[in-house]
Amino acid sequence: QVHFAESGGGLVQPGGSLRLSCAASGIIFNIAHMGWYRQAPGKQREWVAIISPTGPETYAGSVKGRFTISRDNVKNTLYLQMNSLRPEDTAVYYCNTHPTRDDSWGQGTQVTVSS
Repeated sequence: QVHFAESGGGLVQPGGSLRLSCAASGIIFNIAHMGWYRQAPGKQREWVAIISPTGPETYAGSVKGRFTISRDNVKNTLYLQMNSLRPEDTAVYYCNTHPTRDDSWGQGTQVTVSS
């Protein structure tokens, strides 16, 4: 059974940083394309960053230069380092494969950027 467990969210002031983690199970992690996604209140879920099994990354324009996606293929864990956070980054953040497994969304982790 595929399972994603996100953690690391919280309340942070504008300009601050957070590092999200996602523990993945039930997939062959080291050959999976993985991604971070987010859903803000009243909006559709959107992709944030994607990483291939060996490392090449792709970022949404709104986060490019501020967020960094990485992975540990030994620990089956995906990370998202978020710097220079803005109020518009407030959302629930999820990890999943890319393309997504729509029956396997985790609970996500809430990120709130506010002064």
